Amino acid sequence: MLLFVGLGNPGARYAGNRHNVGFMAIDALASHARASAWRRRFQGETSEIIIGTEKVLLLKPETFMNNSGQSVQEAAQFYKVELADIVVFHDELDLAPGKVRVKLDGGNAGHNGLRSITQHCGNAYRRVRIGIGHPGHKDAVHPWVLNDFSKEEREWVNDLCDAMADHADLLAKHQDSNFQSKIHLAMESKGWKDVKDAKPEKS
Repeated sequence: MLLFVGLGNPGARYAGNRHNVGFMAIDALASHARASAWRRRFQGETSEIIIGTEKVLLLKPETFMNNSGQSVQEAAQFYKVELADIVVFHDELDLAPGKVRVKLDGGNAGHNGLRSITQHCGNAYRRVRIGIGHPGHKDAVHPWVLNDFSKEEREWVNDLCDAMADHADLLAKHQDSNFQSKIHLAMESKGWKDVKDAKPEKS
């Protein structure tokens, strides 16, 4: 059993926020894999999918971002999932918009959701860092992450989430570098070499 976690805040108020791109990624995965119906448990919403030969539990904590670790810990303990088999999808200020990097353990870069998971579960889990860009000044970070993606931005966000869902089998196989490469190529093929202007390049 693998545990794929998307980070975000629950409720319609936050659904389109940059901070909720982890939820968006998990929703895309569920859609592509024809997941089971969502169930409320482990202080979150869960669904199950099969990737290759691997059974994967999808989890969207509903504890609000700062307490995400409570939900992740409950699910991991129930299914006896090892830390190395937990993959967390989250927004990343220090990556350019549309870029994706996979990282094993390390610091939490001020991300409260990651900090909570580390406190409750340990640090040796994988993180799929989804770039949302930085607003340029630390005082602008809070409103930046809690504002919605614009209509134009949602175009690349949707393409990126679809690409991650398409290549999730590589994450399941722990082929993180290949996953990153496939995402990069997929975004380029759709014209998103640079998403700063939120408009795909014409081929």
